[in-house]
Amino acid sequence: MATSAVTRGSPRPIMMTSGEITCAPVKMNKEDKVAVLRGAVREFPDFPCPGICFRDITPVLKDPAAFSASIDLFETYLRENFPKIDLIAGLDSRGFLFGPALAQRFGIGFVLIRKKGKLPGPTESVSYSLEYGKAELEIQTDAVDPGQKVVIIDDLLATGGTMAASCELLQRRNADILACLVLIELTSLKGAEKIKPYPVHSLLQYD
Repeated sequence: MATSAVTRGSPRPIMMTSGEITCAPVKMNKEDKVAVLRGAVREFPDFPCPGICFRDITPVLKDPAAFSASIDLFETYLRENFPKIDLIAGLDSRGFLFGPALAQRFGIGFVLIRKKGKLPGPTESVSYSLEYGKAELEIQTDAVDPGQKVVIIDDLLATGGTMAASCELLQRRNADILACLVLIELTSLKGAEKIKPYPVHSLLQYD
């Protein structure tokens, strides 16, 4: 038989079952989830080179509450803005971490946008410029049907080059791009400007 009680200073009810005490989950609002997520991101100054502050999301992946909060926040945004979504497309490689979990929430498919040479079979590719040269992204030609409504997801938006290239790639497949989702946006780099007219939704913003 289970009973419950609230102890002084306890943020949640305590469930007592067969002599064991466990905490029942607390339902968090949007602000709470953002706070949990922000608290999980670590900063490493001067990495990978002097003057750069690296935002490390690996603690988000390690913490079930933080990871769940990120998927919850993405899901809420999409449900509030788009009545129909056919596919989630994840960017190589950290988009692969968040995209499948988000797609499962909607009961839809997940597709890969990968670096050149990583996908078998016929592919569509696009090249784009980086500070140190050029790169290419690819998608399998049968991954997206013309007219399908697609949401793109990645972990970080900086200068926007990779995200813009992924949008171009999906345009070539005649997809209907609804939005671009990222965990972190470095707003001072104005990457969202490069992706217009597609909306960018970021959970955390830093200068």
